[in-house]
Amino acid sequence: MNDIAQLQTAYLAGGCYWGMEELVRQIPGVVKTCVGYTGGTTPDASYEQVKTGQTGHAEALKIVFDPALLSFRHLLFEFFRMHNPTSRNRQGNDIGSQYRSAIFYLDEIQQRAALEVIKVVDTSADWQAPVVTEIIPFKEFFRAEEYHQQYLIKHPHGYTCHYIRHIKLGE
Repeated sequence: MNDIAQLQTAYLAGGCYWGMEELVRQIPGVVKTCVGYTGGTTPDASYEQVKTGQTGHAEALKIVFDPALLSFRHLLFEFFRMHNPTSRNRQGNDIGSQYRSAIFYLDEIQQRAALEVIKVVDTSADWQAPVVTEIIPFKEFFRAEEYHQQYLIKHPHGYTCHYIRHIKLGE
């Protein structure tokens, strides 16, 4: 593995963070994941606040990855395979703005990659509706409570609406 200074970070939201984390952590090149909240205005957000849908935050995933093994672009294609990017503020039984689909970019390179990947996904025949994933500049991430971290490892039969769709997305 590359030196720690070579690692990169991504922030993605695609519904309940438990299911996203479980799938993302299995992608080769992902070094570390952490669930939390981003994209809103409430400082030091907690689950009790975010679940109301009043904070502006999304349940999100902080992903540390090795770009020598996994490009940001490929990570985004995997992200679009594990949730429905055409469903606004909803994934499975989870409804509300806290479950929206969003890419929180750190720089112009990530922003450009997000725009390019969304264009590919949107023009593929794999989804029957337009992609509604938001592309938002990253501001701040608040780590979720410890009992939410790696939740589906701790509770292997816990609720999730995420799964890998075997689609090509025009890659």
